[in-house]
Amino acid sequence: MQETRLDTARIRAARGAIDPIFRDTPLYRCEALEPDLGCAVSIKLETANPVRSFKARGTEVVASQLADKGSPVVVCGSAGNLGQALAWSGRARGLDVTVVASRFAPAVKLDRIRALGARLELVDGDNEMARARAAAIARHEGIGLLDDSLDIETCEGAATIGLELVEAESSFDAVLIALGGGALATGVGHVMKALAPDVEVICVQPAGAPAMTRSWRQRRVVTTDSTDTIADAVAGRCPIPEVLNDLLLVGDDAVLVQEASIIAGMRVLLENAGLVVEPSAALGVAAILEDRDRFAGRHVVTIVCGSNVDMDAYHRWVDAAAIRRP
Repeated sequence: MQETRLDTARIRAARGAIDPIFRDTPLYRCEALEPDLGCAVSIKLETANPVRSFKARGTEVVASQLADKGSPVVVCGSAGNLGQALAWSGRARGLDVTVVASRFAPAVKLDRIRALGARLELVDGDNEMARARAAAIARHEGIGLLDDSLDIETCEGAATIGLELVEAESSFDAVLIALGGGALATGVGHVMKALAPDVEVICVQPAGAPAMTRSWRQRRVVTTDSTDTIADAVAGRCPIPEVLNDLLLVGDDAVLVQEASIIAGMRVLLENAGLVVEPSAALGVAAILEDRDRFAGRHVVTIVCGSNVDMDAYHRWVDAAAIRRP
């Protein structure tokens, strides 16, 4: 495999920095999904933890390093899940955490960031504006900046999911990964290519936020002026060049799915797996729903990456999908 920024030895070592509550998450074949999806599906469940997403795997590594260096103050820009994770990891290590987020982010995510003791600054814009504001605060105040996906620790923390998939000794031939900034996709993808190269790495992104997928297809950074998706956790406009370079080395495919398929995926996970998930966590199931022939007869793993969802919006989406179901 060509070299990515990631290192398998560092990924193995990262486990020691991650609180056990975020590690060794459930992995199980969900046979109840198979009639709707037409293939064998295993779920890697990254929501059964205090922040209800995979993001703490990375923030645990970052916060441990900051604490070891005696750097007690850190800021990040976040769509919501990263901010919760950093607030949790920082609180456990005595760090002063500031999170910058869009005021249009789901209230459930913003409320939880505050509840975990972080300082929250809101911007009148999207995730990219939040990231830019966080970087400006870090420069002005001379404090640490957590830049998700660019900071390799966030990718290598997420990559520990890949180690758990490989070590489970389950027989599967594809892994479906939500694609946003790229930490999850490049992290898990790196481990698959290094340790299980026969497993197909398929990245899935909403058609309403296609920047990273377009960039992967054109092998250059492609930005968009706006996004239009309910999957707020992956709604980026400006791919990071270094992350794209890694993704080009480890991703076998990048696909775009429609909003209706994302909502249908959320409904399928509720009805057949008993899981309430946020839209980004249903991207893998959405990809199967849109291309059943591709996955027929195969065993795929989908990473259910987050469950921080506004319940009023969730019920509107899922109930409407149930009404439309033939």
